[in-house]
Amino acid sequence: MEDLKALTESVCRIAREAGHFLKEERKGFRREAVQEKHAHDYVSYVDKESEKRIVAALRALLPEAGFITEEGSALYHDEPYCWVVDPLDGTTNYIHDNAPYCVSIALRSKQALLLGVVYEPSRDECFYAWRHGGAYMNGERLRVSSVPCAEEAFVVIELPYNSGQYARTGEHLIHELYGRVAGIRMNGSAALAMCYVAAGRFDAWLEAFIGKWDFSAAALMVQEAGGRVTDFRGNNEFLEGHHIIATNGPLHPLFLGLVEGAPV
Repeated sequence: MEDLKALTESVCRIAREAGHFLKEERKGFRREAVQEKHAHDYVSYVDKESEKRIVAALRALLPEAGFITEEGSALYHDEPYCWVVDPLDGTTNYIHDNAPYCVSIALRSKQALLLGVVYEPSRDECFYAWRHGGAYMNGERLRVSSVPCAEEAFVVIELPYNSGQYARTGEHLIHELYGRVAGIRMNGSAALAMCYVAAGRFDAWLEAFIGKWDFSAAALMVQEAGGRVTDFRGNNEFLEGHHIIATNGPLHPLFLGLVEGAPV
């Protein structure tokens, strides 16, 4: 494999091209193009076409890698490397012409994340990181915040589609945090929420029932920016999980305590 920094730069170009496609298609987008995969979980021709373009470009870039993709246009067959692709994270936002939404691409080996790129076309922000190389946004080095306590924390609490399984946990989190932290937001894109933790815009984020394509690229961003990423039980080996917490580090024990014993 070529140098990870150079490979990351190539992936940034691919992500930007895909993001520009999303932005252009949004101009003439019609709700009639939307299909419902599951309850409140949507897809359109834009997601599918974006994924095809990304897969083709990545396959040319690194032929020996397999794929884990949200829309299933390419597969993983136990190759030594694997691209993890979300062609449009924040689909519900996109459908309603509401930012943010993004393209998310990660490369991993069987043991570790190697690089991550997340491109947000509405603000033309490209977040990227490579293993042991740091995290960046449009050339600027990223660092997580130094917020030490709940009272100063600006946090993201998403409510996943699996409402029947997650409602009690979501209600518990909001109940415990509302009035205790500086602010609570929901932004509709797991990948970007985590990137914003890496950039110090948010101090903590968590979500359950998400796919590898949702968090893989941005998880490396948080780690390389000095933050912490685990599953809901505090395990650092989270790559095969679906319930993820990302924080600036000092706030991690608080969030682990909040989800301790949660029914997910």
